[in-house]
Amino acid sequence: MIISLSGALGSGKSTIAQMLADKLAWPRYYMGGLRREAAKKRGMTLAEYNKLGETDPKTDQEVDYFQRDLGKNEDNFVIEGRTSWYFIPHSLKIYLDVSLEEGAKRIFSNLQRKNDRNEDNNLNSWQDVVESNKTRFESDKIRYQKYYNIDVYDPKNYDFYLDTTELTPDQVFQITYDYVKENLDKRKN
Repeated sequence: MIISLSGALGSGKSTIAQMLADKLAWPRYYMGGLRREAAKKRGMTLAEYNKLGETDPKTDQEVDYFQRDLGKNEDNFVIEGRTSWYFIPHSLKIYLDVSLEEGAKRIFSNLQRKNDRNEDNNLNSWQDVVESNKTRFESDKIRYQKYYNIDVYDPKNYDFYLDTTELTPDQVFQITYDYVKENLDKRKN
Protein backbone atom coordinates (compact mmCIF):
# COMPACT_ATOMS: atom_id res chain seq x y z
CA MET A 1 0.00 0.00 0.00
CA ILE A 2 1.11 3.53 -0.74
CA ILE A 3 -0.16 6.33 1.50
CA SER A 4 -0.20 9.83 0.01
CA LEU A 5 -0.69 12.84 2.27
CA SER A 6 -1.66 16.29 1.12
CA GLY A 7 -3.48 19.23 2.63
CA ALA A 8 -3.48 22.79 3.79
CA LEU A 9 -0.32 24.61 4.84
CA GLY A 10 0.36 23.97 8.53
CA SER A 11 -2.16 21.12 8.80
CA GLY A 12 0.42 18.68 10.17
CA LYS A 13 1.19 16.73 6.99
CA SER A 14 4.91 16.38 7.68
CA THR A 15 4.43 15.38 11.29
CA ILE A 16 1.77 12.81 10.49
CA ALA A 17 3.63 11.46 7.45
CA GLN A 18 6.71 10.87 9.61
CA MET A 19 4.66 9.31 12.42
CA LEU A 20 2.92 6.96 9.97
CA ALA A 21 6.20 5.99 8.33
CA ASP A 22 7.75 5.29 11.74
CA LYS A 23 4.76 3.25 12.96
CA LEU A 24 4.59 1.19 9.75
CA ALA A 25 8.40 0.97 9.40
CA TRP A 26 8.06 2.23 5.81
CA PRO A 27 10.11 4.82 3.94
CA ARG A 28 8.81 8.39 3.77
CA TYR A 29 9.21 10.64 0.76
CA TYR A 30 8.79 14.40 1.17
CA MET A 31 8.19 16.27 -2.07
CA GLY A 32 8.32 19.70 -0.41
CA GLY A 33 11.88 18.94 0.64
CA LEU A 34 12.83 18.13 -2.95
CA ARG A 35 11.30 21.41 -4.13
CA ARG A 36 13.13 23.37 -1.41
CA GLU A 37 16.42 21.73 -2.44
CA ALA A 38 15.82 22.59 -6.10
CA ALA A 39 15.06 26.20 -5.15
CA LYS A 40 18.19 26.42 -3.02
CA LYS A 41 20.35 25.08 -5.89
CA ARG A 42 19.07 28.00 -7.99
CA GLY A 43 19.71 30.49 -5.18
CA MET A 44 15.96 31.07 -4.72
CA THR A 45 13.50 30.95 -1.87
CA LEU A 46 10.61 28.52 -2.15
CA ALA A 47 8.29 31.46 -2.85
CA GLU A 48 10.50 32.61 -5.73
CA TYR A 49 10.73 29.05 -7.06
CA ASN A 50 6.94 28.64 -6.91
CA LYS A 51 6.53 31.94 -8.79
CA LEU A 52 8.97 30.73 -11.45
CA GLY A 53 6.88 27.56 -11.67
CA GLU A 54 3.87 29.58 -12.78
CA THR A 55 5.61 30.01 -16.17
CA ASP A 56 8.13 27.14 -16.15
CA PRO A 57 6.51 23.71 -15.75
CA LYS A 58 9.90 22.04 -15.22
CA THR A 59 9.96 23.24 -11.60
CA ASP A 60 7.00 20.95 -10.86
CA GLN A 61 7.61 18.21 -13.40
CA GLU A 62 10.89 17.09 -11.86
CA VAL A 63 9.17 16.23 -8.57
CA ASP A 64 5.94 15.06 -10.20
CA TYR A 65 7.64 12.61 -12.54
CA PHE A 66 9.79 11.33 -9.67
CA GLN A 67 6.72 10.47 -7.62
CA ARG A 68 4.89 9.00 -10.61
CA ASP A 69 7.82 6.63 -11.22
CA LEU A 70 8.08 5.86 -7.52
CA GLY A 71 4.42 4.83 -7.47
CA LYS A 72 4.99 2.49 -10.43
CA ASN A 73 8.12 0.85 -9.05
CA GLU A 74 7.77 0.68 -5.26
CA ASP A 75 5.18 -0.24 -2.66
CA ASN A 76 4.70 0.22 1.08
CA PHE A 77 5.78 3.81 1.58
CA VAL A 78 4.38 7.13 2.76
CA ILE A 79 4.62 10.10 0.42
CA GLU A 80 3.85 13.70 1.24
CA GLY A 81 3.16 16.09 -1.60
CA ARG A 82 0.46 18.26 -3.12
CA THR A 83 0.19 16.18 -6.30
CA SER A 84 1.06 12.74 -4.90
CA TRP A 85 -2.58 11.59 -4.98
CA TYR A 86 -2.76 12.52 -8.67
CA PHE A 87 0.52 10.94 -9.79
CA ILE A 88 -0.03 7.83 -7.66
CA PRO A 89 -3.76 7.28 -8.20
CA HIS A 90 -3.74 3.84 -6.55
CA SER A 91 -2.47 5.33 -3.27
CA LEU A 92 -4.59 5.72 -0.15
CA LYS A 93 -5.21 9.47 -0.43
CA ILE A 94 -5.31 11.47 2.83
CA TYR A 95 -6.07 15.20 3.07
CA LEU A 96 -5.38 17.15 6.26
CA ASP A 97 -7.00 20.54 6.61
CA VAL A 98 -6.56 23.43 9.04
CA SER A 99 -7.83 26.98 9.34
CA LEU A 100 -5.63 29.61 7.70
CA GLU A 101 -4.81 31.28 11.05
CA GLU A 102 -4.07 28.08 12.97
CA GLY A 103 -1.89 26.77 10.12
CA ALA A 104 0.08 30.03 10.10
CA LYS A 105 0.54 29.94 13.88
CA ARG A 106 1.86 26.37 13.69
CA ILE A 107 4.27 27.23 10.88
CA PHE A 108 5.52 30.34 12.68
CA SER A 109 6.03 28.38 15.90
CA ASN A 110 8.02 25.78 13.97
CA LEU A 111 10.13 28.48 12.29
CA GLN A 112 10.87 30.01 15.69
CA ARG A 113 11.96 26.63 17.07
CA LYS A 114 14.28 26.19 14.09
CA ASN A 115 15.30 29.87 14.24
CA ASP A 116 14.54 30.09 10.49
CA ARG A 117 12.23 32.98 9.64
CA ASN A 118 13.65 33.87 6.25
CA GLU A 119 12.78 30.88 4.03
CA ASP A 120 10.02 32.90 2.34
CA ASN A 121 10.99 36.53 2.82
CA ASN A 122 11.27 37.58 6.46
CA LEU A 123 8.42 35.89 8.28
CA ASN A 124 8.49 37.81 11.55
CA SER A 125 5.00 37.01 12.85
CA TRP A 126 2.26 34.48 12.30
CA GLN A 127 0.40 37.23 10.42
CA ASP A 128 3.31 37.39 7.96
CA VAL A 129 2.95 33.61 7.55
CA VAL A 130 -0.77 34.06 6.74
CA GLU A 131 0.17 36.35 3.85
CA SER A 132 2.94 34.03 2.70
CA ASN A 133 0.57 31.05 2.84
CA LYS A 134 -2.03 32.91 0.76
CA THR A 135 0.63 33.55 -1.88
CA ARG A 136 1.73 29.89 -1.85
CA PHE A 137 -1.88 28.71 -2.04
CA GLU A 138 -2.57 30.91 -5.08
CA SER A 139 0.65 29.84 -6.79
CA ASP A 140 -0.19 26.17 -6.21
CA LYS A 141 -3.68 26.63 -7.62
CA ILE A 142 -2.36 28.44 -10.69
CA ARG A 143 0.38 25.89 -11.42
CA TYR A 144 -1.59 22.70 -10.88
CA GLN A 145 -4.63 23.98 -12.74
CA LYS A 146 -2.49 25.18 -15.64
CA TYR A 147 -0.30 22.08 -15.97
CA TYR A 148 -2.61 19.25 -14.86
CA ASN A 149 -6.13 20.73 -14.67
CA ILE A 150 -6.46 19.69 -11.02
CA ASP A 151 -7.28 21.36 -7.72
CA VAL A 152 -4.96 19.87 -5.11
CA TYR A 153 -6.95 21.52 -2.32
CA ASP A 154 -10.31 19.92 -3.21
CA PRO A 155 -11.12 17.31 -0.52
CA LYS A 156 -13.19 15.37 -3.08
CA ASN A 157 -9.94 14.14 -4.61
CA TYR A 158 -9.08 12.18 -1.47
CA ASP A 159 -10.24 9.01 0.29
CA PHE A 160 -9.98 10.53 3.77
CA TYR A 161 -10.39 14.12 5.01
CA LEU A 162 -9.60 15.42 8.49
CA ASP A 163 -9.73 18.98 9.84
CA THR A 164 -6.83 19.23 12.31
CA THR A 165 -7.56 22.76 13.55
CA GLU A 166 -8.75 21.73 17.02
CA LEU A 167 -6.70 18.52 17.33
CA THR A 168 -3.31 17.73 18.82
CA PRO A 169 -0.72 15.93 16.69
CA ASP A 170 -1.31 12.75 18.69
CA GLN A 171 -5.05 12.93 18.06
CA VAL A 172 -4.52 13.54 14.34
CA PHE A 173 -2.11 10.62 14.18
CA GLN A 174 -4.45 8.24 15.99
CA ILE A 175 -7.46 9.10 13.82
CA THR A 176 -5.37 8.87 10.65
CA TYR A 177 -3.62 5.67 11.70
CA ASP A 178 -6.95 4.03 12.56
CA TYR A 179 -8.12 4.79 9.02
CA VAL A 180 -4.89 3.47 7.50
CA LYS A 181 -4.99 0.32 9.64
CA GLU A 182 -8.58 -0.36 8.62
CA ASN A 183 -7.53 -0.17 4.97
CA LEU A 184 -4.44 -2.32 5.55
CA ASP A 185 -6.62 -4.94 7.24
CA LYS A 186 -9.04 -4.89 4.26
CA ARG A 187 -6.14 -5.56 1.90
CA LYS A 188 -5.04 -8.58 3.94
CA ASN A 189 -8.52 -10.16 3.83
